[in-house]
Amino acid sequence: MIKQLQHLGLSDKEASVYIASLELGSDTVQEIAKRAEVKRANTYAVIEKLMSKGLMSSVEKGKKTLYQVEDPKQLLRLIEEQEGDIKKKEQEFKKHLPELETLFDIAEEKPKVRYFEGKEGLIAIREDYFKAKNKEVLGVFARDEERKVFSQDEREKAIKDRKQRNIKLKLIYTDEKKSETKSNLTTRRFIPKN
Repeated sequence: MIKQLQHLGLSDKEASVYIASLELGSDTVQEIAKRAEVKRANTYAVIEKLMSKGLMSSVEKGKKTLYQVEDPKQLLRLIEEQEGDIKKKEQEFKKHLPELETLFDIAEEKPKVRYFEGKEGLIAIREDYFKAKNKEVLGVFARDEERKVFSQDEREKAIKDRKQRNIKLKLIYTDEKKSETKSNLTTRRFIPKN
């Protein structure tokens, strides 16, 4: 549960104090600190933070101040706030994206060779050549490895997208066996794996 709370944005100590208080119900800082295995002085500060987030509250009982967690559904509000923050950041970023892309396009020295890894890297390469200005892409790749990463549907969609954009490919490829598929947009040269 502590790891789950950390994923929601709580610190290690906040998560520990929250769980300890949840288990104890209403209790003193001293007992919560003991249960959470957090120093008492730190527990006060952590409880203050949790109260500011609306996750804990205090109640006076006689001469004692007891602390308790609010309904765990309040944690959902944290997620909603984070989603709102992300949406605001996304909208703000989108305002500046055209300027960044312009700077990227006019930069004098771009890398001639870039390395990508994994499925996300291959998707980034695809997106890159969909934006190609000269409408011709040169590539070297292992077709059998690509089939392990992308499903048949994903590969067919990429081919369809490329054809719609009229992007030509010139490929040198390895595979378990030579493929004879031909297209007016694709030129392939087979190289045995060995």
